[in-house]
Amino acid sequence: MSYKYTLSRLTALPLQPAEFVYVAAMCGYDYASLRPIRMGLAGEPIYTSAQKPLLFEQLKRAVADTGVSVYDIELARIFDGVDIAEYEAAMVIGKALGAKVVICSIWTDNKPYYTQKFAQLCDLAAKHELYVGLEFVTFAAVNNLNTTKELIAEVNRSNATHMIDTLHFSRSRVDVSDLDDIPTSQFKLAHICDGPEKIPSIDDKDALIHTARGARYYVGEGGIDIAGIIRKLPNDIVLGVELPHIERAAEYGYAEHARRCITTAKEYFARHGIS
Repeated sequence: MSYKYTLSRLTALPLQPAEFVYVAAMCGYDYASLRPIRMGLAGEPIYTSAQKPLLFEQLKRAVADTGVSVYDIELARIFDGVDIAEYEAAMVIGKALGAKVVICSIWTDNKPYYTQKFAQLCDLAAKHELYVGLEFVTFAAVNNLNTTKELIAEVNRSNATHMIDTLHFSRSRVDVSDLDDIPTSQFKLAHICDGPEKIPSIDDKDALIHTARGARYYVGEGGIDIAGIIRKLPNDIVLGVELPHIERAAEYGYAEHARRCITTAKEYFARHGIS
């Protein structure tokens, strides 16, 4: 069985949502990612349907024209003071465009609080027949696989899943054998990219953020054992190519960068006997 690929939003964030879908289709992706939830980052474009309703109509047309539907919704963060109900509008939009997964990461150290909020998020997503993909991020509060395992076990929701990102997996120094005891039903999406062989200290957040948000490598170009990670995951998992690289996008243009992302990934997997 051949893997299906989704173009993750961070790879070409400045593109308008409809343009993003057309680029995904042109480059051979099966799906595209949707980011209707603002992160509050400097310079972040506004792509919420409430503020720009025409964008949603254009996006629906792009999905209909190309057959490239949305697979995942970004990003339902859990932080101190979060109102989980505010994510429902994004879920409604995403589901209308075919979405299957809403991605979550956790940015508060208050374990009882984030456990309660994660359970609420799973329950809200279940109303819209969506899985929640819990991602550990090396510079977030929840930054390792053991913690996400504990959280998913504690909330005990059937739609709670693990969302593995190969960069964060490597930089959290997780061993691939740590994936062995996770049921295959708890994997619906993984993010793939490569990165430098040298791993910064977990305390060097500036270095971790620099690579994660703007200098990831094409698959096979760096030092991450991506093949070893993917072999531990079910072969029906969708692979999201999350590969923001500011300099390369400026040099090649976002469409060519997106094409190189999926081309190099498929070439790498072919070399490693992974279809």
